[in-house]
Amino acid sequence: MVPNLHRVGIMHIEDHEGWHEECGIVGIYGDERASEKVYLGLYALQHRGQESAGIASADGTCIACHKGQGLVWSVFSDPRTMPGLKGHAAIGHNRYSTRGVSTIVNAQPIVVECRQGTMALAHNGTITNASSLRRLLHDTGSIFQTTSDSEIVLHLVARSREDGVIEAAMKAMEKLVGAYCFVLLAPDMLLAARDPYGFRPLSLGRLGDAYVVASETCAFDIMAAEYVRSLEPGEVLVIDRDGPRSLFLPAAPRRAFCIFEFIYFSRPDSLVFGERVDKIRRRLGKRLAEDAPAQAHIVISVPDSGNTAALGYARASETRYEIGLIRNHYVGRTFIAPHQDKRKLDVRVKLNAVEGVVEGRSIVLVDDSIVRGTTMRQIVRLLRDKGASEVHVRISSPPIRHPCFYGIDISRHSELIASEKTVNEVCSFIGADSLGYLSLEGMLSCVEHPEDYCTACFDGTYPTEVPAGFDKFCL
Repeated sequence: MVPNLHRVGIMHIEDHEGWHEECGIVGIYGDERASEKVYLGLYALQHRGQESAGIASADGTCIACHKGQGLVWSVFSDPRTMPGLKGHAAIGHNRYSTRGVSTIVNAQPIVVECRQGTMALAHNGTITNASSLRRLLHDTGSIFQTTSDSEIVLHLVARSREDGVIEAAMKAMEKLVGAYCFVLLAPDMLLAARDPYGFRPLSLGRLGDAYVVASETCAFDIMAAEYVRSLEPGEVLVIDRDGPRSLFLPAAPRRAFCIFEFIYFSRPDSLVFGERVDKIRRRLGKRLAEDAPAQAHIVISVPDSGNTAALGYARASETRYEIGLIRNHYVGRTFIAPHQDKRKLDVRVKLNAVEGVVEGRSIVLVDDSIVRGTTMRQIVRLLRDKGASEVHVRISSPPIRHPCFYGIDISRHSELIASEKTVNEVCSFIGADSLGYLSLEGMLSCVEHPEDYCTACFDGTYPTEVPAGFDKFCL
């Protein structure tokens, strides 16, 4: 028997779990090798989650699922796995948890059977009213197998008085507050949804006669799919044998796209929110050079997310760009590590300075953000140990002073160095000769329709009501 491969039919219920997360999701309908294409998409979205991965596939009558802890290639390394994921439709998920224990029970997709039939669900985002919904469901008899807000959605679907999956899912999502993108798979239907504020990106592509959805368009590129468009905020896209059709949830008061997708999360070769990440990051770097100029011999970046902004900074400041830090690509992202002790370990093994580049030179070091400050402190120390004469740190975003409740691992003021220290105090803590941030106005000038973006982590203006004590909440 193939390990961890479960087939769910009319008489078999298989429970799977998840958690609050900044993750990657993929779905495809209408391709007989759907699970293989989803695998490729997950591989392209590996940067969005490195704790677990999973794929659920549908063949018109039942749903099969395989998932596990680790990177995509390791979860699907057994050659017996993919042949068991047959069907013309599939969804996939890469997980990064912002809360909870990283175990197999918190991997996605979640597969269940209920009155509306068999279905699988994968989720990217954070539902801010999950606590109250969970209590309500508990009090009315629901039994939970997981600590997942995704499971809450499935309970709402299962308890709906609506007869069809689509109608039940629509009613369930109307009860949700916060950030979410979902892909939901039924035996002969794929549903993709984006929350009414549009916090997280979700795009539609086409591959021959098949339709694809993914968190980022780099997933389309690896499977040679053509980008069609971004899903609208509040759009629920249903894809079945008749093709795609769109339904819409009640409109939100405003749009609130997460600008951190441009600053950090998305790959530079992706198109998110209808804009190219590479171009936005170059603009951020150019504007940073205007907002926070520095005299130095060279500009270097903290790879990889700082690379493009550093190029923009170097060009605008007419300072030579050099590769001064080398990243070990076999180590996961530092910021996307779930525990502080692992972050410290990652910094030591993740980067090394090129001594011949930095020795005896003054440096502008460009990075995308400073969250806790510990990573930057070690990088500055590393550059000094390799002989840098001056290190001027420049950040292509404003100071992060407020928690994020919409799917990023920033949930307490105490985790944010800029919430408790001035810029000069942060500069002293990290050991730099100077520190400069991009202004909020400068950042917003780099995107089209700046009013459509959420900047709560910078200015504390939250698009939705955040439940009291949410930053202390743990399911």
